[in-house]
Amino acid sequence: MSATVTVRGSDDVTASETAAGAAPETAGAGETGDAVGRDRTVAVVGTGTMGQGIAQIALVAGHPVRLYDSAPGRAEEAVAALTARLDRLVEKGRMDADAREAAVGRLHAAAEPAELADAALVVEAIVEHLPVKQQLFADLEKVVADDAVLATNTSSLSVTAIAGGLRLPGRFVGLHFFNPAPLLPLVEVVSGFATDPDVATRAYETMKRWGKTPVRCADTPGFIVNRVARPFYAEALRVFEEGAADPATIDAALRECGGFRMGPFELTDLIGQDVNEAVTRSVWESFYQDPKFTPSLTQRRLVESGRLGRKSGHGWFSYADGAERPAPHTAPPAPAPARIDVCGDLGPAEPLVGLFEEAGIKVRRKRGEGHLVLPGGGVLMLAGGESSFEFHPREVVHFDLALDYARATRMVLSTGRRTAPATLAEAVGLFQALGKQVSVIGDVPGMIVARTVAMLADLAADAVDRGVATADDVDTAMRLGVNYPAGPLEWAEELGPRRVCDLLRALHERYPTGRYGPSQAVVRRSEEAPDEEDSR
Repeated sequence: MSATVTVRGSDDVTASETAAGAAPETAGAGETGDAVGRDRTVAVVGTGTMGQGIAQIALVAGHPVRLYDSAPGRAEEAVAALTARLDRLVEKGRMDADAREAAVGRLHAAAEPAELADAALVVEAIVEHLPVKQQLFADLEKVVADDAVLATNTSSLSVTAIAGGLRLPGRFVGLHFFNPAPLLPLVEVVSGFATDPDVATRAYETMKRWGKTPVRCADTPGFIVNRVARPFYAEALRVFEEGAADPATIDAALRECGGFRMGPFELTDLIGQDVNEAVTRSVWESFYQDPKFTPSLTQRRLVESGRLGRKSGHGWFSYADGAERPAPHTAPPAPAPARIDVCGDLGPAEPLVGLFEEAGIKVRRKRGEGHLVLPGGGVLMLAGGESSFEFHPREVVHFDLALDYARATRMVLSTGRRTAPATLAEAVGLFQALGKQVSVIGDVPGMIVARTVAMLADLAADAVDRGVATADDVDTAMRLGVNYPAGPLEWAEELGPRRVCDLLRALHERYPTGRYGPSQAVVRRSEEAPDEEDSR
């Protein structure tokens, strides 16, 4: 996702949360703590949606704000637009009239860069083009004081490269906001190779004072969110390319079983297929074509065809007037089995046992390696890295991982072509007895949710061990930046590090391209996991 993508809310930043107009706790005028004092000027260069959003945050936090844009008249237009936003906040009761008057009095348009001379913090939100940004900051450095913090809102360029030609690169930092900036709480505070730690701390504390949730990260391709999030899209595309499921069914699986806010196909249609594919390609190229980030040829063809998503009227789905969204595959009703055998501990799926009993299904506990046996002799297993056909002549049906089996409204099953229809019907009826819809997909290793979560955990752990960010900051970034239901590392701990590592190793055995080979970070966590996890 790029920084200009909205995953909730809209570009009308007054249309949602109260936080858009409520002043956060701020330092008193003239405070000399780690954060920029609210009596100090904040300058914003670039007056598009993101620039205006950042200016609104600084303004509501109590700063004098100057807006500058190289296009004549754009800064004045942005001031008028921001004033109108404040008016709407007053109308909605989210800002009082006196605060609005004070804020408007602190907001000014700058006709030229020289008018930004007294800024203590300058945030740039202009076109994502390296030479243009480099020239801008070279010009700004001649204007502002040596102790002013210079910040870029880039979502895809190297913070280090932008600052490379500066006289004082130590005062340069990345402040990656997410759109709409007044609503989404996350800000990635990115330290370039030359960024002074005190400057990064000042930027971090300023974001906290502005009411944001900042996370610290090193200057790496994609920072935290755009780096770690790649498998959410990539694994869905892989499942589709293997012919295992259609986009609507994959989306439903990740929403209704995995607990994600949106499915990857509908989300990329919202983002724009061209934008999403460009970010993936940029990260892949920046990591010297690491197979873990390999782009999808299918998505590339979609972009080449002009099917860019909502903005073009068609992407994975049609957005023409009257067009109906395809429904996910849902199995027809099937009778529930009267009894099942539960052999061993089901690990993350153990809560299902209680749900089956509550539904009136007789459960017999037996020793085993963690699977269920249906009345007809078929075996139900939690998705691993194997395909069902590998267990022939045993009839095996896999079921996918769920964030919360009690709250999940859909279960996803996968089985081979040799599995008898009666065996599959028993498995379908078993989950339907819990009040859940059931989707049956093709026989694909790792299914949908399980392989996605394992890959997210792999990239997250790798980022932590490479010093990109702390584990807490990675999980926070993924929950707040892209609305994940749980942080990838938090989820991996609940599943068990050895289970995640084993799943990746099994996928790597079946797809020996390097994409699924577990990182050393995951292997290390697996080896250090408590011995009792072996019983799962």
